[in-house]
Amino acid sequence: MKSNFLHGAGIMSIFVVGVVVAVIFLLVPIAFYIMSLQKALNRCAPENRAIQPAMVWLLLVPCFNVVWHFFVVLKMARTLGAEFQKRGLAESPAPGKTLGLIMCVLICCAAIPIPFLRPLAGLGGLVCWILYWVKIAGFSKKLEPEAE
Repeated sequence: MKSNFLHGAGIMSIFVVGVVVAVIFLLVPIAFYIMSLQKALNRCAPENRAIQPAMVWLLLVPCFNVVWHFFVVLKMARTLGAEFQKRGLAESPAPGKTLGLIMCVLICCAAIPIPFLRPLAGLGGLVCWILYWVKIAGFSKKLEPEAE
């Protein structure tokens, strides 16, 4: 009887460790993504910001983040467009907006329980998320203060 209990506790411990590792594995890239968004916003003049930099951290709130991501993408595009215009840098009026919205829609589609749609939308959403992240990091690099 005692050995069954220990065996069950061992399986539970392995499960808990697995869940913790999975959460860390998922949260680390998301945290770096959010830091990239925040950095880009911090490099914009306060009067050009359509969203406060700290507000992007609401993307960590489960379920809410699905809807909030649309707002972040739209406000990010508006902010970057205003900043680029103010600085006289050639960019579209809403930098990153199209790719960001495609990413958000694909992520939403990945939640729809249609067998063939889920993996395709999920993979497309992941690819667009990475591309959007790279695009925002590139915009942030353009806004980097010049070393004196």
